[in-house]
Amino acid sequence: MTGAHVEDSHGVGAGMVRAVPYYGGFAVTSHRAPAPPALSPAVVADWQAGGGSVFELLSLVNALGPVARVSFGAVDAVLVSQPEAVHHVLALHPERYVKRSHRLAPLLGGGVLTASGDPWRAQRRLLQRHFTGQGIRRFEGAIDGAAERASLLWERASGTGEVRDLAGDLRFYSLDVIWRCLTGRPVTPETYEELRAVDAIIGALPVVPRPGDAPPDLGPEFARIDAVVERTIAEVRASPSGAGLLHVLLEAYDTEQLVRDEVATLIFAGHETTATTLAWLYLFLDAEPHWRAWALERGADGVRALLAETLRLYPVAWLMPRHATEDDVLAGYRVGAGDIVLTSPYFTHRDPGLWPEPDAFRPDRPHLAERHPAGHGAYYPFGLGPRACLGAQFTHREAQALLERVLPAFVPKLLDRPGPAFDITVHPAGPLPGTIQRA
Repeated sequence: MTGAHVEDSHGVGAGMVRAVPYYGGFAVTSHRAPAPPALSPAVVADWQAGGGSVFELLSLVNALGPVARVSFGAVDAVLVSQPEAVHHVLALHPERYVKRSHRLAPLLGGGVLTASGDPWRAQRRLLQRHFTGQGIRRFEGAIDGAAERASLLWERASGTGEVRDLAGDLRFYSLDVIWRCLTGRPVTPETYEELRAVDAIIGALPVVPRPGDAPPDLGPEFARIDAVVERTIAEVRASPSGAGLLHVLLEAYDTEQLVRDEVATLIFAGHETTATTLAWLYLFLDAEPHWRAWALERGADGVRALLAETLRLYPVAWLMPRHATEDDVLAGYRVGAGDIVLTSPYFTHRDPGLWPEPDAFRPDRPHLAERHPAGHGAYYPFGLGPRACLGAQFTHREAQALLERVLPAFVPKLLDRPGPAFDITVHPAGPLPGTIQRA
């Protein structure tokens, strides 16, 4: 077989047979294409009986090839890791592979991350101008203020021998940033503790629901989030004017429920990616401290390389499900209408055929998709296409603002190195206790 290149034949509409060039240049239709290799029911049954994680199951599926199938319970899923096929699903044909009910819908409601159709397009247009390009400059003061606060915290702790949870410090920083952007004021320790309910929700919601499992009871956590958001909306409404993003939402949206959902979305998306990425980065630097010196020699480019390699190894959204609305062919294999198609940057980013020493932390390797010989779809920590994360530039700016201050000045020494937890996000499976030393 040659390398797959997937594209539509001209004039093929929904419900018709799609042809794609694949085997030596002759056409393969969705009817003629072979089914992808599938994990045997016996293996799935053993996994189910043993209480294995979704990550363990998908690792077995991924070992079958770049497009492979698994059925468990009512879920019939196709895992896709080949770059061209990933690009086909996420970037070229989002109308054919759509987002359905989002795993975080109970928390985020109708926010931009979970919305679809015309409401999603309107919400994305509103938010995009604030989180990309010129719009980020509006928040430079908020980002810098939070970074200075975090740097002073480590300055006070440095050299004292105080054991801190570095993951907690990084979460506080990233939540402080988004809170300043939303409200125009720093987050208080009390509000931070209330919003920790987001972390509990992320850890409790299943990545893929198991057949027969009852949904977790998260009523108290949702109530805490709602109370904070409702109180904050009331406080902002009472202000005659303000520069925070919450004022923009209140002016733009017709219902307070949608404002609530968007605020919850921004709290989750605005702090989870940055805090988790920085936590992984400090785990890597603790294990291989020479990369810190390497990055400092290269300035801003070195910091960007550290972040890019961290996101290659641990993309926060490690699984990006889509729903196939019609028959199609991916990398030469048949995908059926109704299938759940799982793209996973985690598995693509660790493909040894794409990345030499795929499990090694190597910030000196090329990262961007356009610089990678496999092309688009080889590196996509923020997704691809129209539903790619709109906060990608914001996340990089937020992470760089902190690292520019603390990377030259402090060297955290970790007392424990937890492994990964593959929940809705992939994050360290515990706190990061350690001390702060001056460089």
